[in-house]
Amino acid sequence: MSTTSNRRLVGVVLLVPLVVTLALWAFAWPAARMAPHDLPLGVVGSAPAADRLQERLEQRDGAFEIHRYGSEAAARTAIEDRAVYGAVVATAHGPELLTASAAGPVVAQLLRDAVAAQAPDGATVRVTDVVAAPASDPRGSVLGASILPLAIAGVVAGAAVTLMGLRGGRAVAALLGVAALVGIVAAALTDSWLGVITGDWWSEAGALGLTVLAIGAAVAGLAAVIGTPGVGLGSLLMVLVGNPFSGVTSAPELLPRPVGTIGGWMPPGAGGSLLRSVAFFDGGAAGRAVLVLTLWAALGLTAVLIGGRRPPATPPSGAEPVRRPALAG
Repeated sequence: MSTTSNRRLVGVVLLVPLVVTLALWAFAWPAARMAPHDLPLGVVGSAPAADRLQERLEQRDGAFEIHRYGSEAAARTAIEDRAVYGAVVATAHGPELLTASAAGPVVAQLLRDAVAAQAPDGATVRVTDVVAAPASDPRGSVLGASILPLAIAGVVAGAAVTLMGLRGGRAVAALLGVAALVGIVAAALTDSWLGVITGDWWSEAGALGLTVLAIGAAVAGLAAVIGTPGVGLGSLLMVLVGNPFSGVTSAPELLPRPVGTIGGWMPPGAGGSLLRSVAFFDGGAAGRAVLVLTLWAALGLTAVLIGGRRPPATPPSGAEPVRRPALAG
């Protein structure tokens, strides 16, 4: 066996366990360390009662980021705008909780447990779901599971453009076409058929398509800059890092620091946040996610266009030239 074959054997034996270890770390570690970190939460009520309630909530050091509101109506508006995940209303009969299960069923349950622990002995905490998750997906499982297929679609699109040798404008057109079609098909499946997202249909299709475009452009852009290895690097970055760091199945504020922050600046996390905003909150707090996805898409497509202006790679010196049959006289 040649030296080259031995090196490839050792490379495969070492590379596969390394990738598996990275995948287990990326998916298992955030889930095992899930806890609230500066989770935005509103407090409503008169000064003495609300102050006491805020003090009790702040005893969980760093768990909640408290926002004070003068009325229950103001707190409801903040929840609908995705400024906070919920709000606690201090009343004479004990605290009442406003939640939004559409923003994350895991967060809604966490808030129920936290407020119930602060309630007087024997008191029942009344819970109002201001923005409820759809009855067809009460746990948000389908929405959370939809981000991985979008990531895979983007990676496949970027890889296909690279491996098929599409360059410049043709590569950009292919990425745009794939993103548009995937967005339409995905919206048809999740909204029209399954009914697990319930917002404006075209806004949902646009959010899904923009997510695929940002991921596909990033993969193709990396390949245009550093060559075919960019496909592998982009795939690892989007699927093994961006997907588990997205916080779509729970919330970015429940992931260990700085995982939630990193995930929010990557296409899977921004795409999940944008989809949730347009599906359940009429586009509330969608601006940051749109900005993140647009930046990834713009940078990736720019790299693809620049890479398309470079001359194709030439065979290395010393390679045997391609022999063509001579023309018959």
